[in-house]
Amino acid sequence: MKPIITNTDYNTLKTLIANCPQHLKTAELGKLNQELDKADIVEETALDKDVIKINSSFEAEDIATSKKMKLQLTLPEDANINEKKISIFSPLGVAMLGFRKGMTIQWALPGGLKQIRILDVLN
Repeated sequence: MKPIITNTDYNTLKTLIANCPQHLKTAELGKLNQELDKADIVEETALDKDVIKINSSFEAEDIATSKKMKLQLTLPEDANINEKKISIFSPLGVAMLGFRKGMTIQWALPGGLKQIRILDVLN
């Protein structure tokens, strides 16, 4: 599966990655960069409303546990887990970017390999 990303999000994220100090570069940044390199890049107006992008709110479900979560995908400086805002640089953030409502993704998260279904997306 290839993520679908707006050219604005693509340029923003490529710039953030390029300007990130070396000591802060993590494996997740490398994975995000790989996802960006294989993504379909589209104009903002061409992106369907049910695709997760920066600042999207979404509801997802861990298929194995049936645990549901409602989160917002944000830039790193806006992330706040108490407000249910996760960074695009987090493992789950990298996994969600560019995928749409109804899709199931499989991704290595801190708790192991997970299958996550996207239940809803609000843009």
